[in-house]
Amino acid sequence: MKKLVCVLALSSAFASFDALAWGHEGHRVVGSIAQKLIKGSNAEKQVQALLLPGETLESITNWADEAKAGVGYPAATPEQAEYTAVNPKHDEYHYVNIPFQSLHYHHGHVGTTEHDIVQTLSQAIAVLQGKTGPGANPHNFTRRQALLLIAHMTGDIHQPLHVGAAYVGKDGSFVVPKSRAEVDAVNIFDSRGGNNLLLDDDKLSALSKALIPGEDKPLPEGAKKWTTRPFHSYWDSTLVNYAMRRIATKTPDEFAQKVLGNPDNFSNCEICPVLPINTATDPSIWPYEWANDSLEVAKRAYDDVKPGKITAQTNRKGETYYTFNLETTPNYPVPSSAIAKTQLIKGGHNLAAVLKAIWP
Repeated sequence: MKKLVCVLALSSAFASFDALAWGHEGHRVVGSIAQKLIKGSNAEKQVQALLLPGETLESITNWADEAKAGVGYPAATPEQAEYTAVNPKHDEYHYVNIPFQSLHYHHGHVGTTEHDIVQTLSQAIAVLQGKTGPGANPHNFTRRQALLLIAHMTGDIHQPLHVGAAYVGKDGSFVVPKSRAEVDAVNIFDSRGGNNLLLDDDKLSALSKALIPGEDKPLPEGAKKWTTRPFHSYWDSTLVNYAMRRIATKTPDEFAQKVLGNPDNFSNCEICPVLPINTATDPSIWPYEWANDSLEVAKRAYDDVKPGKITAQTNRKGETYYTFNLETTPNYPVPSSAIAKTQLIKGGHNLAAVLKAIWP
């Protein structure tokens, strides 16, 4: 990209919030693609056996986010409450914060945990494979819970900011911490997966209007317009909207039909082709491969993006955290939305592939 940057402003009104990878519609896109790809297979029969009446593979893709039942989420169902009660760190299952400059996911390195998305996905796949014991299933997931998590987190792991994270030095540059202890909020700051990197929402909308076909979706009734948009939210939801607009679709089902109906849907994408699945390996290892692929994509997401002024903020709990205004190229919506489109399609293909591998 051309090294011309557009400085985007920071608002001190920003409040901390949880990540919601791909947003509601993005996850349903992944589920809709996978649902169509497993149609008529044994995998479809086995999935259906674990679903409740009225549920589909597409409709369950947001279950794990809805289980959080926090601000912006519906009230948890009894099933979700039961799951969260015995999984107190469930909200941390959705991501891993590897420095985006890294080449591979290495368990035990900076940003990884015993319950990060790679570990959790691998364990959920193992459960559906029939593996038991504390090593294979340390969280005691039921088979239905394992399916619910796989349906959601296969989408999550293809959102590049849920794998490749930005760490910011006190001089305002992206850095690679060598240890967790170095991320001390004095010399090195954790951007929380891009949540603490802020874009000016009005400027973002103006840029997209000139570059992306279609119109921004109207705000839900009663919703307050953001002054700043976290970089993570931009990748979670804004780019899903842009990706759908770019191929003239309005619903997850329309998106899935259009990309699956066109055998050349990768002919003009920036990252091609769909990540090949190594069928010689155990499917429970595939999340490692997906994470490595998303880590490479995260480098593209942060290409020509630069943190600016640092500002101390206070969250709802009275805790201090730090945010940075963000500088990026004026044409950033174009390559980023193309990447998002490809990642959504990858997520759908890989969700279908792992379900077929579990249930051939």
